[in-house]
Amino acid sequence: QVQLVESGGGLVQAGGSLRLPCVASGRTLSSYAMGWFRQAPGKEREFVAAISWSGTTTKDADSVKGRFTISRDKADNTVYLQMNTPIPEDTAVYYCAVHRWALIGGAEMSDFGSWGQGTQVTVFS
Repeated sequence: QVQLVESGGGLVQAGGSLRLPCVASGRTLSSYAMGWFRQAPGKEREFVAAISWSGTTTKDADSVKGRFTISRDKADNTVYLQMNTPIPEDTAVYYCAVHRWALIGGAEMSDFGSWGQGTQVTVFS
């Protein structure tokens, strides 16, 4: 059983930057794609970004394209979400998740099998 722990959330001013790490334990995730989702108050959880098992392929939601970057450190079993120039609309609880496959075949919640507890990010202007 894998455990995912997100951290790095907090208050950030619009236009600043924040990096969210997600550390996995319980088993190695080097053979699986990983992803980030977010859920704002009163809204559905939505896809943010994903990265393939090798780290060579990424996929971003249009809303964060060019501002957020997903990366992974396979040696540390950690995936990161670098948030640059955030805007208030990025305020949400951010969750990392393990994809069911090595490649990013799909970006729906059902494509991911294990989830962390989330970390709150609040962007103020």
